[in-house]
Amino acid sequence: MKATQLYKDFFESEKSGGLVLIAFTMTSLFIANSNFGNSYIHLWETQFAGHSIEHWINDGLMTIFFLLIGLELEREIYKGELSHIKDALLPVFGAVGGMIVPATIFLLFNFGTSTQSGAGIPMATDIAFALGILSLLGNRVPTSLKIFLTALAVIDDLGAIIIIAVFYTKTLLWTNLLIALGIFAFLLVLNRLKVHSLIPYLIGGIIMWYFMLHSGVHATITGVLLAFAIPFGDGEEKSPSYILQHFLHKPVAFIIMPIFALANTAIIIGSDFNSIISQNYSIGIALGLIIGKPLGIITILFLAIKLKLCQLPNELNWKSILGVGFLAGIGFTMSIFITLLAFEDETIINNSKFIILLSSLIAGIIGFITLKLSLKDMHLEE
Repeated sequence: MKATQLYKDFFESEKSGGLVLIAFTMTSLFIANSNFGNSYIHLWETQFAGHSIEHWINDGLMTIFFLLIGLELEREIYKGELSHIKDALLPVFGAVGGMIVPATIFLLFNFGTSTQSGAGIPMATDIAFALGILSLLGNRVPTSLKIFLTALAVIDDLGAIIIIAVFYTKTLLWTNLLIALGIFAFLLVLNRLKVHSLIPYLIGGIIMWYFMLHSGVHATITGVLLAFAIPFGDGEEKSPSYILQHFLHKPVAFIIMPIFALANTAIIIGSDFNSIISQNYSIGIALGLIIGKPLGIITILFLAIKLKLCQLPNELNWKSILGVGFLAGIGFTMSIFITLLAFEDETIINNSKFIILLSSLIAGIIGFITLKLSLKDMHLEE
């Protein structure tokens, strides 16, 4: 597994962005539970052009986040970890296990109830947070482990995107949807005609976003569609896809994600802690992220490797895979995002956010300790 320069740049921005994300989350929680809490929460509820500031962040700014995810996924498919079937199967099997088992655990506690729609919440992995924790282990982390976690998280995000598009679309306005898809088709034609200027794609993307926003399908899906419409070419530094991906890394990591964290972690932590953690949806989210993620990843990978469908790189062992499995339980961004789509009751939303944060923290700590011990064992063997 060789790391390209763009991957190295991506890892550096994501790991730093993850640490910034932790700082902003803690700041948001502190302010929300201070004397300024109510004013702070009302700030994000302020109406602007018919929607709250929080809504514009989640439906607007997050589209740019999804655009970057789409560009990263495109690169992984064409030139990266997912471009060769043999190499791709390891993170693919891991991601599938890491999505199916957490969702199953959630449904065991919530099937047939009003909260069963939250099954997608524990399925996602936050790339920035996970790589941020991994970076704390320093240069001892094998490159293959970094790439495996990144590919796993990118596939997880793809799964989350599909889930959002299929299961969290409630009412379709076909006219607006067809117009949005028509614009997407037009951008694909521009791609085929080898139009390499980013301007028509970005203008078309904005118009597509407007119609997608009013179609019933979540507007952030526009970001992924736009990513695959932008010419990839040979993937070198002069290609439109590379230029845009490189440009978006730092704004997404250091502006968009921190703003999302501030707006969506303005949670007042109530005194009735036992009541919050005893709810079926809370148990489903917590067990899904903390236990379901590592269990699903390591179980499916073990079966796939036993069946000789894929193999572990020489640098990795089962303890390191288990550690990555726990880091994959850091749901944060995508889990909170799906929570906003899955539930309408504000109390359930806030409680779910709190459980996501708590579970992600626990999964991150366990993952860090497991990987530290794993890397220590590997060092002793050397």
